[in-house]
Amino acid sequence: MNAFWNQYQQNQVNQAPPEQILIMLYDAAIRHTVRAIKGLANRDMVAKAEGISKAMHIITTFSDTLDHQIGGEIAENLDALYNFMVRELSRANLNNDPAPLKNVESLLRELRATWTEAIEAYQQQQAEKRAERAGKNAAAGYAQMMP
Repeated sequence: MNAFWNQYQQNQVNQAPPEQILIMLYDAAIRHTVRAIKGLANRDMVAKAEGISKAMHIITTFSDTLDHQIGGEIAENLDALYNFMVRELSRANLNNDPAPLKNVESLLRELRATWTEAIEAYQQQQAEKRAERAGKNAAAGYAQMMP
């Protein structure tokens, strides 16, 4: 059953547009951070370590894939925020302290919400442009049919 689930998840990722993959990665980073928080609370150091490691890997990937030339100041600010989160995860791991993990979880949730809003606004804008083009094309076609 697990193999089928893994294949299903892989297919979901392979077929997803980039913006959906970004949200999936935020969801995974949040899930791993929560796992680390629960691991600390339950004194399950394996769950804590795995959660921190996986969250750190995702956040580092976010940082590594920023395009500073295109993103400018926004990319710089995101990079600083991602680096802060990695330091917080390291601090939580070193000190077995849930507070930095909760900070990271909160930041990840805020960033996910912001990206979701930005994606929805962009998709709405694109839909409006398509509708406008379709309207112009229909009007042009109708005008050609007129004597």
